[in-house]
Amino acid sequence: MSFEDEWGAEKAAVAMRLNQAGSTGGSTPAKGSADYVVVDDELGDIGHAAYGLFNGLESGGKHANAASETAGTSLKGDGFDSGAALAEVNRTWETQVKTLLQACAHISNHLDYTKSSNKAEDERIGAQLRIVGPVAPGAEGAVPVSQIDKYFR
Repeated sequence: MSFEDEWGAEKAAVAMRLNQAGSTGGSTPAKGSADYVVVDDELGDIGHAAYGLFNGLESGGKHANAASETAGTSLKGDGFDSGAALAEVNRTWETQVKTLLQACAHISNHLDYTKSSNKAEDERIGAQLRIVGPVAPGAEGAVPVSQIDKYFR
């Protein structure tokens, strides 16, 4: 097979993939597909779950703090080693809760940002492709395969 034949076959395959892009209605790609798909609803659901975990953990993770602190101090004052141990466990627990709260907030915020930035990037690319204009009669806004690559660098 000559270079021109191979090149033509590759261009046709890429054009076919581009023409089919987005025709799945936002569902996940078929098994074995190497395409990266971002579904806004899924990002939103994960971000919402992280936000819900954050809200529940903020109150639920701290409800025993005052009682544990008081018990630790009282036991330690009465000469029990378990008082110091309880106070140490309580401090460790508080550190872990704060760390998990930060992680949940980070996940939620990052997914919100990812969702909006992906949408903005898709709109920017779409606008750039429309700017190129028609390349053939009746092919309004179409971009030749050889020109698409420059929009992704």
